[in-house]
Amino acid sequence: MSTLEGRVEALEANLGQKIADYDEALDTIWMLLAASLVFFMHSGFSMLETGCVRHKNTQNILAKNLIVVTVGFLCWYIIGYPLAFGAPTASEPTRFAGANNFAMDGFWDAPSSFRNWLFQGAFCATGATIVSGSMAERTQLKGFITYTTLMTSFIYPIVIWWGWSGNGIFSYTDDAGDSVSVVGPALKDFA
Repeated sequence: MSTLEGRVEALEANLGQKIADYDEALDTIWMLLAASLVFFMHSGFSMLETGCVRHKNTQNILAKNLIVVTVGFLCWYIIGYPLAFGAPTASEPTRFAGANNFAMDGFWDAPSSFRNWLFQGAFCATGATIVSGSMAERTQLKGFITYTTLMTSFIYPIVIWWGWSGNGIFSYTDDAGDSVSVVGPALKDFA
């Protein structure tokens, strides 16, 4: 009887691991699908902006959108993601910006880190692409590269840390569940 119970326990443990692996795979597939949908917004913005400018500026618009993807993701990789989601250590809490995972340091510790990085990076780059339409035919390429670098390295990540990290200035609850936000939970719900 004890061998049967041992085999049942082993099967239950094996089943639990398979369910966890299955859930991880589904989460990854969903995040990749969502990231690809957000990423393909760049092509939509490219077509929209190309249709709104004079013919002579179409290559400039397409180059700007390509720069957003390349420079934006590179800046997100090196400094943006750590400022947005790099949880501080317990001994060094900060309300301004994150402080860990620069250039993906420590990403191999959790498999979900890579999918979260890609998903959030797609939103970061899309935020910079949205503004590129308003800058069409108004800025030089070097000014736009400077904007993209600042937006994806500092502006977007710090605002994300403030509002969505759970540690930033606009985090609206403490450990006891009391409101500690600058604006309170009612205004945060509009975000």
